[in-house]
Amino acid sequence: MQVENHKEEIPFSYYQEKFRELNPEAAVSRLPDVKWDGNAFTLKLLGREYEISHPEYAIRPLDAGAVPPLPVQTFLLRYLLESKAYPWAGQWKTFREMPWGEMYIKPYTGRVLKRAAFTFGTRVDAFRGACEKMGAMPLNHGDAGYQFSFVGDYAVQILVWEGDEEFPPNAQVIYSDNFAEGFAAEDRVVAGDILISAIKANM
Repeated sequence: MQVENHKEEIPFSYYQEKFRELNPEAAVSRLPDVKWDGNAFTLKLLGREYEISHPEYAIRPLDAGAVPPLPVQTFLLRYLLESKAYPWAGQWKTFREMPWGEMYIKPYTGRVLKRAAFTFGTRVDAFRGACEKMGAMPLNHGDAGYQFSFVGDYAVQILVWEGDEEFPPNAQVIYSDNFAEGFAAEDRVVAGDILISAIKANM
């Protein structure tokens, strides 16, 4: 197969190969939210449930919706291969406050915060409708804010401020404190990106 999108295809293919060698029992012992029936894993991401066959990778949404894009599939593969469940202490952290956050803050700001601000801060009502459609919990922060169960016991909040004549739109994404231990900085960037794409798809 000819690779057309190196940015997405190459990492996906790399983790797909690693997935073949994954020990399913070891994975579910690390991730109690993940189920294994001897043929496939079952897990939820942003409220959507997926079945992932093993050792030959195949993904099937159990809600009969569309197969997720490759960045989502790669994130789920990395979750099964590398992540571990950590308890949530009930605190929230910005990306900058977590390990390596300062180093990645510039790409994170462009890829997540500015994208969220200019995608949702100009269409706040549509943002609210999409978040409610996805079953998110409304928050009394920002001009509009919602809390999502992301994966396992990991949660995210997204807050949006509408722009006006004096100030541009603004946004913030806040992570449950266990993200600091459970995910690498790169995965936290991808998590924010996935959240924005999912909301946008429901607008």
